Amino acid sequence: MAQLALNVARRWAHAPHALRIAIIYLCARFITTGFLIVAAMQSTSLSRFGAQPGLGDFVLGWDAQWYWSVADFGYPTTLPLTASGEIAENTWAFMPIYAYAAKIVGLPFGSWGFGAFVISFVSGYLACLALHRLLRERIGRSAATWAVVFFAAGPLAAMFQVGYAETLFLLLLFLSLEAVARQHYARLYVLIPLMAFTRPGVLAFALYLGLHGVMRWIRRREEPLQPSHVVHIIASGLLATLCGFAWQVIAGIATGDAGAYLATELAWRRHWILGGVDGFIPFEGWIQGAQFWFAQWGMPQFWGPIGLALLVVAVGGALIYSKHVRALGVDIRLWSASYLLYLLAVFFPQSSTFRLLLPLSPLWGAVAVPRSRLWRTCVLVACLAGQWAWIHFVYALGNTYWQVP
Repeated sequence: MAQLALNVARRWAHAPHALRIAIIYLCARFITTGFLIVAAMQSTSLSRFGAQPGLGDFVLGWDAQWYWSVADFGYPTTLPLTASGEIAENTWAFMPIYAYAAKIVGLPFGSWGFGAFVISFVSGYLACLALHRLLRERIGRSAATWAVVFFAAGPLAAMFQVGYAETLFLLLLFLSLEAVARQHYARLYVLIPLMAFTRPGVLAFALYLGLHGVMRWIRRREEPLQPSHVVHIIASGLLATLCGFAWQVIAGIATGDAGAYLATELAWRRHWILGGVDGFIPFEGWIQGAQFWFAQWGMPQFWGPIGLALLVVAVGGALIYSKHVRALGVDIRLWSASYLLYLLAVFFPQSSTFRLLLPLSPLWGAVAVPRSRLWRTCVLVACLAGQWAWIHFVYALGNTYWQVP
C-alpha cells in the first residue's frame, strides 16, 4: 500500500501541470455538482426555482436570465419604466460578449443554456491554468497549485457551472495581469476590449495600469523602463478608460438617454434604499449599504460608516503589511487595491458582493503560501463549507432579498 501511494505521488509530481489542474478542476466540479443536486432536492415551492428543479434550471437561474434575454432579444431602444415612472431593470446592465458567445456555442444544440454552461465550464478550467501560471513564479509551483485548489473549490465555485460571465472575465483578467507582469503589453489591446464587454470592471484595470506605470517609473533605475513600454502603458491605460465608459455611450446613443446605463444599474439599488435613489454619487453606495446592514442587524445606523472605515483600514493594512500578500508581488497587490477601490466607488454592498469579489482571486496565492498541511486542509474544508452554504441559500432557498447571487 505504501509503495502504491509512493508510485501515485511520483506520477502526480511528474504529470504535466495542465493534466494535474484538469484533475483538480474536475474533482471540484464533481463536488459542486453534488451540492447542486442536494440543493435541488431541498428546493420547495417557496424557492425561486420551485420544487424539484433540474440542474439546467440552476444554469439558467438569476442573472443568466438577463444574458439569455440579451442573446434572444438584444437591448431595448426604449427603456422600460416602473409604475412610478422610474427606469426599471433591463438588459443594458449586462455586457454582450458572454451572452452572444453562449448563443453561438449553444446553437447546434438548440440551447442557449447549454452554450452558457460550456463557456463557463471551459473558461473556468482555462482560468485555473492562467492563475497557476500567474502565481507559480512568485510563490512556487506547489503553493500555486494549492491556490488553484482553493479557487476551483471556493465558496463561489457554482459560478463555474452556471450562466454567469464571471469565469470568462476571470480568464481574460488573469491573462491580462500576466501580460502586464511579463511586460507583454501589446496583448492588452485585444484583452482589454474583450474584458470591457464581458463584465464591468475594466475601469479598475485602467487604474491598475496607471499605478503599474508609476511603479515602473519609480523603479526605473533598478529595472530600465523602455520608451516603448511607456507608450504601451499609457496607450493601454487610455484604451481601458475609453472601453470602461464606452458601454454608457452606446446605451445612451441607442436609447436617446445619456444616463440610460447608470439609471439601469441604479434600478437594482432602489430595492435596498428607502426613499429611492436620486442619482449616482461615487462611494455613496457603501455608506448607504453600511447603514442599511447595521440597521438590519439591530444596531444604530451611525455605526455603519465607522464599521466601513475599519474594514477599509484592515483590508488596506493586509495588502501593505501581510508577508503572505507581499509574496505575490507588487502587481497583484496593485490590482487588488485598484479593484477594491473600484468596488467602493461604484457598488452597493449586498449579497452579490461576494460574487463581485471573484476578481480578487489571485489573493488565493497568499492563502496558499503557508506550507502547513493542516492549514491547507482547513482552508479547503472552509472553502467547501462556504460553497455549500452559498449554494444552499441561493439555489435551494433563494426566496428573500439576501439570497441573490
